[in-house]
This record gives sequence, C-alpha cells and structure tokens, in this order.
Amino acid sequence: MTDVSYHEFDKLDAEQRAALLRRSETDLSGVIEKVKPIIEAVWAEGDAALVRFARELDKADLSAGGLKATEAEFDAAFDQVEDSVVEAIKFGIDNIRRFHEEQKPEAMWLKEMRPGAYAGDRFTPIRSVALYIPRGKGAFPSVTMMTAVPAVVAGVPELAIATPPAPDGSVDAATLVAARLAGVETVYKCGGAQAVAAVAYGTETVKPALKIVGPGSPWVVAAKRLLAGVIDPGLPAGPSEAVIFADDTVCGGLAALDLLVEAEHGPDSSAWLVTHSRRVAEEALAALPDHWAEMTEQRVAFSKAVLTGRYGGVLLTPSVEESYRFVNDYAPEHLEILSTDPFAHLSHITEAAEILMGPHTPVSIANFGLGPNAVLPTSRWARTFGPLSVTDFVKRSSIGYVTASAYPEFAGHARTLARYEGFSSHERAVSDVRDTYLRGER
Repeated sequence: MTDVSYHEFDKLDAEQRAALLRRSETDLSGVIEKVKPIIEAVWAEGDAALVRFARELDKADLSAGGLKATEAEFDAAFDQVEDSVVEAIKFGIDNIRRFHEEQKPEAMWLKEMRPGAYAGDRFTPIRSVALYIPRGKGAFPSVTMMTAVPAVVAGVPELAIATPPAPDGSVDAATLVAARLAGVETVYKCGGAQAVAAVAYGTETVKPALKIVGPGSPWVVAAKRLLAGVIDPGLPAGPSEAVIFADDTVCGGLAALDLLVEAEHGPDSSAWLVTHSRRVAEEALAALPDHWAEMTEQRVAFSKAVLTGRYGGVLLTPSVEESYRFVNDYAPEHLEILSTDPFAHLSHITEAAEILMGPHTPVSIANFGLGPNAVLPTSRWARTFGPLSVTDFVKRSSIGYVTASAYPEFAGHARTLARYEGFSSHERAVSDVRDTYLRGER
C-alpha cells in the first residue's frame, strides 16, 4: 500500500476538481518578491552580483573572471564524458536537427493578391538569443540539444547558454559537449533569476540578448515575468509536468513506470495518471513500490513528493469522455496516450503541448532525441502556446509590392476608408497629390 494521492473524479466537488489543475507555479507572488532584489542587484552590480549569488545560492566558488566557460573547459569536457554519452548526444542532435530543418519556414514568399499587387512574408533570424539550461535537480545536456539546435538551424548569429555552476565552478561536462556539437561556444556560469537578469541587462561578462528560451524553476519563471519589458521571455516553460492517459488495453504497471518519468524531476513537478479503468489504477498503485525500489534515493524522494502531494497522483474517472475532458482542462506539457490503439483517442484531445502515442513512445524517448522539441509550455499554457520551434528564433516581416498598374484600384479603396476613419494624411498619401509626384510634376 502506498500514500500516493488517489482520487475518484465523480466523488469530487467543483473546488476539489479545480485543485487538481493547479501547478507549483500557479501562484508566484511569494517568489516574485524574493526575485525582485536579485534582479535589482544584477542591474546595479553586474558581474559582482553574479559571483555573489553563485556563492550564496548555488554554493559555487567563482570569480568575476570565471563567469564564462573557456575553450579549454570545452575541450576537457570531451575527455570527461563517456563515449556512449557522446554518441547518444550525437544521435539526439541529428534527429532534432532533421526535424527542425523540416520545420524551418522558407526565407520569403510572395503571392499576387490581385494583378500587379504582391504580398507575402519574410523570415529573418533574431539577432541574439540566450538559452537557459537548468541544473539544480540534475544535469540537462538534452535541454541544451533542444534549445541550441533549432536556434542554429534558424541562423541566430549570437547564441549563448546560461546555466548554473557546480560547487567547484564548473559547467556540466555533457552540457558543454552538447553545446559544441550543436554549434554554441558561449556558455555563462550563472543560473536562476540572476541569469535571466544578466542576459536581459548585460554585465561586464554577459552580453545582453533580445530573447531568452528554456525551462526553469519558479524563480526563473518569476524573473522572466518581471523582465518581460526588457527581454522577450519566450514560451512559458516552468517545472516539468505530465499526464499519462491510459485505457483498459494496457498494464497498470506500465502506466506507473511512465508516471514516474516527469515526477522524478523534483517536488515542484506535476504528474498524473488519468484512467477510466479501475484495474489500471489499482495495478499502477500496486506497482509503484516496486519501481521505487529500483530508483536512486534522490529520485524516489522527488517523485514521492509529487505523487503524495497536491500536484500528482492517480485519477480514476467514470468514463473515457471524462478522461478526455480532464486532459483538455489540464492542458499538460507532456501527454502520453497509453493504448494499443492510441489514434482512436487522439482526435478527442486538443489541449496538450506534446502527445506521445502508444506503449513504445515514453516521454524518455521524446526528451532525449526523437526529434520534436521537448521544451514545452507548462501550467496550462499549452492552450495557447506550442513547443519550442525554429519559428521561436526568427521574426516575420510582411512584404508588400504594388506595381504602377495595380496602384489606382488600391488607392481608390484606401482613400475611401481613410476618409471614413478621419485620417487626412492617409487620404492625401493616395490622392492626386501623389499622382503629381509620380508624374514628376512637383
């Protein structure tokens, strides 16, 4: 028997049902107050503040001159990382690059709207982007792959990684390997809210960027919100979350196995098994102790904190329709459809950032290099945001071109609407005044 949170949906009142949708970042008011002085210090003190916060918050020994990874550190990383890990990184990068190359929009398109009048779009890379790579609960070369590859494919000329340092002042070696293999050679040793402030304002070492992307703790999320007027905060990606949707065709032990994948990230993560099969729910609850017995102590602690708390557990619904409804209301970051016929369920689910189909597609495979991006919107933002993509690293300009032969028709309609809206300069710009300039009479 476990202490895992277990709910029967039809026995919950409206308030209890609403509580199931909450995440650790739902209310950031307390965190925001703690983040404000950090941001102010970085703005005022630059590198000195980053060194101080590295010591106080990351317990890392750094000097102002050591805030940027050196070429020697990059070189040494390849000696420190096992060959099998390097090969796994290469495999993932190759798949991620292939996927995002297919996703890349054409540089420009123009279509003739009417005879002699053309309109279209042009896509150009954002000039500078910072990639945030978390570290507090583990090392994440996979996040480096997911953020750096689409940025390089998009052609961003100035790319830099910000990641928390280890206590000895180093950067995770596999992260450096992934960065170099993806095509990024600038890595700053700073994390949390101070990293967001550093890439927003710039310091003596850190160059300011126009945008920051990548997942992070509630502190990172809070800093992005506070600095949204200074730097584009990118899609809202906070602590990990997953819903495992399972029907009666799968084993509950398998559902429990996958439930633990995102739960083990940390106590601020969210993870729910949603099923309308009592058998699956009971089998999952029974299997969890066996899975925990094979996990490391830290990951057991993290996942138990999630599954026995407010942000995770097992939810038994009275019908498959109620399961669909809960998933769409929850709008998860990661969604697995565990079924021998996953496509039968797909059309019923519209609110999920990532949908992984069938028993052979666990979140693990997607996180480490299936191809689609695993940096995803959290906290119900999947209702309006999609996964990180090449398009997050480019901006779109509209293109218009009207020929002399097409001009009179467009000018006539523009004059009519300008006059109606009361804009006299708009009207004059397409009046006979323009015609005299075009004929060279003025």
